[in-house]
Amino acid sequence: MSEIKIKVLIIDDENLAREKIRTFLEKEEDIEILDECKNSAEALISIRNKKPDLIFLDIKMPGMNAFEMLDNLNQSELPAIIFTTAFDKFALKAFEVHALDYLLKPFDKERFSKTLDRSRKQLNSKATEEKSKNILDALNDLKEQKASKMENETDYLERITIKTNGRIYFIKITEIEWLEASGNYIKIFSSGSSHLIRDTLSAFEKKLDPKIFLRIQRSVIININFIKELKIWFHNEYNVYMKNGTKFTSGRTYKNSIEKILKV
Repeated sequence: MSEIKIKVLIIDDENLAREKIRTFLEKEEDIEILDECKNSAEALISIRNKKPDLIFLDIKMPGMNAFEMLDNLNQSELPAIIFTTAFDKFALKAFEVHALDYLLKPFDKERFSKTLDRSRKQLNSKATEEKSKNILDALNDLKEQKASKMENETDYLERITIKTNGRIYFIKITEIEWLEASGNYIKIFSSGSSHLIRDTLSAFEKKLDPKIFLRIQRSVIININFIKELKIWFHNEYNVYMKNGTKFTSGRTYKNSIEKILKV
C-alpha cells in the first residue's frame, strides 16, 4: 500500500448506508476517513474545509441533491466522486458515458472493492483536470436530460436483488405484495415466499412508486394491486385483506393517505 493515504468523505442521509461504506473503508490501509455528512449543506462545508481526495456521494438527499450541491463547487474544489444510488437511470447513463463510477444500492463488498480500485487508479493518474472536466460535462448532460424528461417518467426501483444461501433472486418491484419492518431489516413478501434485505422501511419507501405502494402502518407497506378488500374498522382504521388471505389493520394516522390513494 502507498504511504500516502487517500482522504475520503462519506455523504449519505441514511445512517445504515454511511455505516456500510465506513465499515468497508476501515479495512483499507491506504484510506483515511475525514468525515461523514448526512446532507449536502454539511458536505459543502466539509469539502471546502477538509479538501478530500475522494467522496462517496448519495444522489438523492433532502434539501440539495448531489447535483445541486456539485453546482456550488468550482472545478478546483471538485474531488474524485463515487456516486451511490438506489436507482436513477438518467444519472447512471450520464456518468457511464463520462467513465465516472457509481455504486448501485444494495451493493456488496466485491462490487465496492472494484469501484475503490478504479478510483485508486484515477487518483494515481495525472488526469485530474480531465476528471474535473468530465464531472462538469456529466452534470450538464444530466441537466439537459432532466429538462427533456416527461412528467410521467419516474426514478423508482424496478427490481431488487436478493442474495441468500448462495443463491441470487431477482424480484420485480411490481411482484412484491407487501413489506414489513424487522429491526434494521425489511422482510419482503412475494409469490408465497419471504426474503430479508438490510435496510430501513422509511429509507426503502422513498424508492417505491407511491402510486403502487401504500404505507398502512408504521411497520407495513402494501402493494395496492394485491388488495382483495378494504373495510372500514373504527377510530379511523381500516381492515385490509390481501389476495392471499393476509389481513392488516391500518394505523389511525394513515387514514388520509389510504383514502387519497384508494379514492375511498
